Amino acid sequence: MPPAPTWETVLERNTVERIKLDKPPLAIRDELPALIAGGYEALPEEDIVRLQWWGLYHDKPKVGTFMLRVKIPNGVLTPAKLRAIGEVSNRYGRGDAELTTRQCIQLHWLELAALPDVFADLEAAGITSAGGCGDTVRNITGCPVSGIAADELFDSTPVVDAATETYYGNPAWANLPRKHKYSIASCPDRCNAPEINCISLVGVLNDGREGYAVKVGGGLSSVPRIARDLGVFVPKEDAVEILGATTSVWSEDLKYRMSRVKARMKFMVDDLGAEGMLERVETKLGRTLERYDLPQIDVQPSAHLGVHAQKQDGLAYIGIPVQLGLTSGDQLIAVADLVESFGGDVRVTRQQNLIVTGVLILDIDTVSAQLAELGLPLETNEIWANSIACTGEPHCNFSVGETKTRLQKLVEHLETTFGDEVAELRLHLDGCPHACAQHWVGDLGFQATTGKNDEGHRISAYDIFVRGSLGPAPQVGGSLFRRVASDALEPAVEGLVRGWIAQREENESFTAFQRRLSDDDLGVLAGLQPAKKRSREEVEA
Repeated sequence: MPPAPTWETVLERNTVERIKLDKPPLAIRDELPALIAGGYEALPEEDIVRLQWWGLYHDKPKVGTFMLRVKIPNGVLTPAKLRAIGEVSNRYGRGDAELTTRQCIQLHWLELAALPDVFADLEAAGITSAGGCGDTVRNITGCPVSGIAADELFDSTPVVDAATETYYGNPAWANLPRKHKYSIASCPDRCNAPEINCISLVGVLNDGREGYAVKVGGGLSSVPRIARDLGVFVPKEDAVEILGATTSVWSEDLKYRMSRVKARMKFMVDDLGAEGMLERVETKLGRTLERYDLPQIDVQPSAHLGVHAQKQDGLAYIGIPVQLGLTSGDQLIAVADLVESFGGDVRVTRQQNLIVTGVLILDIDTVSAQLAELGLPLETNEIWANSIACTGEPHCNFSVGETKTRLQKLVEHLETTFGDEVAELRLHLDGCPHACAQHWVGDLGFQATTGKNDEGHRISAYDIFVRGSLGPAPQVGGSLFRRVASDALEPAVEGLVRGWIAQREENESFTAFQRRLSDDDLGVLAGLQPAKKRSREEVEA
């Protein structure tokens, strides 16, 4: 066996660990006046890395503006908080905003000199971006209708709030090996994607007791993993402690600080298995946890679209599609004003949509009409609400192709061709392997790449991923068609969808249809040659 790693070897091999040791990243906020005085061009690259701990990344191109990721626990915003975000976008940016798959809101075009005022304005409204990026606990996701859903097992809001209080902006949890993602919910259909988070607390009723099963080691990026069940039941009152203990056994193992590429918790779960992880967690806690097998669900995760009665008498919530997750400062302010007028709040969903809550049932039609006037019509083909694209072009420095604009063209084509037949399709398109739009688990996933035309010139292209899903039968998809020219996407996807509509069995979903057919069968429908499996995909399948 190789010798156990030491901090000396970690610091020799891992540049980011040296950056964190030299200066705690959260402390960079105190240095902003000096950094601003020196000018953007003089910013040390190490300090740009540290700014990630405050939710900041370079906008593309790297000419002096930043993207800011605002953390919104569980996606829940009061009207005052939503208004503040919209005002910051208008005052310091260029008035645009986007919703994310971790229930955050991202703003663009923020200049270095404006950052102190940006932070001050957000914090005055009770909002933080601390840990929006960097090696920290990222935004804690959950069911966006927690606390109001009539069918929830119990309300997980207090647990999310307690975890937020413990982990957000806390220096004790700001030096993890890598980014770290929690999800906490007691939604009966597990809408919060517990399968792809580092640690997920899955609400259950165990002999009438409210608590959580624990899933660990999920994640996507270039090495996707479906989380594994630890096989325990944790009472609600112990939930935050379990998050900390499980995080600590990973964070304290220097093996997972040696390489950024192999630092995420999923690699530790690969190495130890669920049983090995549980053994370490129990050792950390100093006690044995109650054993419990998490039952499978038999329904698809909900997007919470449309009108639904709340558990509060006489009230309803309305889930509204936000095409491509794109919104604006003006629209956010207008939604805040509307929702404030009837005493509700606003929720951001994992699918990059919005939910308004607290609507009197008698006022549903009126509020729906008001939302439509704000550019948020409820009567929209649901494929728009189920289709997700990452930030991509023009803002992201990692993206190698069009994302939101390219997905828009594809969805428009499918809607025009098939109408409501494609309402349930989940299309996920990413601009790079980081998988922010979760292309591995869409009905169809797309990842931007490049190809060459017949003349040998470089062209925009996409890998097409099939058979991915969350829910009752979670599975990482595979890239069946590779380097497909951008202008060939529409005929390929149309062929797959047309084949599904013509050949599906009763109530057969698109993903179930894909899994029933062979690679060659899907190739015939798409008019493309299936690629040979990569050895890594064979191992990960």
